[in-house]
Amino acid sequence: MPRNTSLPFTVSKTENFFDRLGDYVGDVFYDILPEKGYELRDEQIYMAFQLEQAFKNKGTIFAEAGVGTGKTLVYLLYAICYARYKGKPAIISCADETLIEQLVKKGGDIEKLEDALGLHVDVRLAKARENYVCIKKLDPLANKTGDMDILRVHDEIPDFVFDTSAVMKSFERYGDRKEYPWVPDEKWEKIAWDPLQQCSTCDWRHRSGQTLNREYYRHAQDIIICSHDFYMEHVWTKESRKREGQMPLLPEASSVVFDEGHLLEFAAQKGLTYRFNFENLTNVLTGYMGQDVREESLLLVEDILALNDDWFELLADSANMVEGSNRQQIPRSEGMLQMASRLNDMVQQLLEHLVFDSELFTIDEYHTKIIEEYLEFFSYGLSILLKDDEGIYWLEESEMTTSLVIMPRLVEDVLKKEVFSQRIPFVFSSATLSQSGNFSYLAGSLGIENFDSFSVESPFDYENQMRINGHVEQEKDSKWEEIKNGLLNNHGHSLILFSTTEEMNQFREWSADQDWSFDMLYEGDLEISETVRKFQNDESSVLCAHHLWEGLDIPGEALTQVIISSLPFPPKDPVFQAKRNHAADAEKEVDAPYMLLRLRQGIGRLIRTNEDHGIIHIWMNTEELKKYEKDIAGVLPVPMNW
Repeated sequence: MPRNTSLPFTVSKTENFFDRLGDYVGDVFYDILPEKGYELRDEQIYMAFQLEQAFKNKGTIFAEAGVGTGKTLVYLLYAICYARYKGKPAIISCADETLIEQLVKKGGDIEKLEDALGLHVDVRLAKARENYVCIKKLDPLANKTGDMDILRVHDEIPDFVFDTSAVMKSFERYGDRKEYPWVPDEKWEKIAWDPLQQCSTCDWRHRSGQTLNREYYRHAQDIIICSHDFYMEHVWTKESRKREGQMPLLPEASSVVFDEGHLLEFAAQKGLTYRFNFENLTNVLTGYMGQDVREESLLLVEDILALNDDWFELLADSANMVEGSNRQQIPRSEGMLQMASRLNDMVQQLLEHLVFDSELFTIDEYHTKIIEEYLEFFSYGLSILLKDDEGIYWLEESEMTTSLVIMPRLVEDVLKKEVFSQRIPFVFSSATLSQSGNFSYLAGSLGIENFDSFSVESPFDYENQMRINGHVEQEKDSKWEEIKNGLLNNHGHSLILFSTTEEMNQFREWSADQDWSFDMLYEGDLEISETVRKFQNDESSVLCAHHLWEGLDIPGEALTQVIISSLPFPPKDPVFQAKRNHAADAEKEVDAPYMLLRLRQGIGRLIRTNEDHGIIHIWMNTEELKKYEKDIAGVLPVPMNW
């Protein structure tokens, strides 16, 4: 059946699109939605007409709207209509895969809009690469493992993937993490794409799951939904992909909406990250040595590989573990910097040799381009490391390899040039965008100079729908006992939010010896949307999580209690340590704002509709109570009882 991509209202040649759009939006919120049983909300209508100005002026707007204002329906309506008007899809960029699921799941916001307005919305998902199975990792692993979860994934891979005679027209999409919900996160990492995979030179690349899914979503006519991480990867790789003769990860957009936009800065830093391990450089340069090149080039390659080995050995010996993080801090020693500088100089020399060798000898052009691209990437990453105060860097170790990660400290210049210089509407949507009503901090960190903004409060009657109890932790086991009592008194129906994976695992170990009359679900045991589905359908269950402070939308009796096991301060890892080092008062400028924002998000998981009700328990230690009691009280929707 052909898709209906026409506007849901008529515009004659003598009429202005935005005038007709305004009339239609008014009809939707004043007449159509109320007739379908939706509540008429002043906050939603106010937001709608604020967004109209952003679309009309092709500007940036910060739309801070509390829980229950129906902000998602508003931005979806504008994004769809404007996409059809411009003939280009809108991009909805979400904080993570959980938020994406809220939009596209059965009964989610897009389906609600379709049903209410009689629309068929062409929406497609552009997921980050780690959400797809990697055949290069899976196939050899399946030949030597006895793990039934992994073997089951291998059995479900379509036959054409392994049949080199199969023609392209017989290929179908496959390999999405969601298709294998039984696989725990820990096992998924063994068979999913990871940053060590060199897709551009992979034999499987034309029949890989991520390639086929990418070909599908690129043709969306209304909306492409992706994560912030994926959007920033698109920004970061756009030019290099063009140079390699590849398409950018995302097509040109008519507009971009950043849902939970307050989290974009970290995604931008992550997207602009340089990740190196010595195996990558060895693999690339070994390929170069196999070409027909001069002897002096071969000698230079040998010197680079030897120095690279020595450098990584120094990094590993000097790195310090960071509690609660897999990131190891690297001291900025003179010896480390001298070796990095020598390595960078030698790589620059090799780039010059590469140009000369490619002119003198017959080197495969594609291979030359891959080597050149990697060496430039390697050199630029080192240049950030060598400049004082521009980079954040750390070491990560796995069973397979050691990786050096380099991230730019500030991203506003890149974003200003590569993103917000476009003359299209940008919408930031969240319940937590401002600091005491001021949006300039977020705007400045993202390189946004001109913007509009507004705030609307939640319409919920929190005083009658919610209670908040505060608790002071004296001893870990007694805290777990009190949490257990809270779960039993509520007969389950609860979400427990932990600050870290380690804290969740401590509780899990303790709770394994307890008798529970309901199911205890833990983030990571299954694919996340499957875990959330189980929690929603089994109303007495308890969900334990460390990532679901935002994005989880479970209305009704399945969630009537949120237990915040500890205040969600940022980790002590190198990224936040760099922020602390550049703050006049790290506690006031970094730690407290992060904690308070995340706390607000966690509290927002409880009341999702006018009918919802429940209780929130917030745990902290004596020192935190003394230091932050007043700040916490300032962000709570109701007073806290002790």
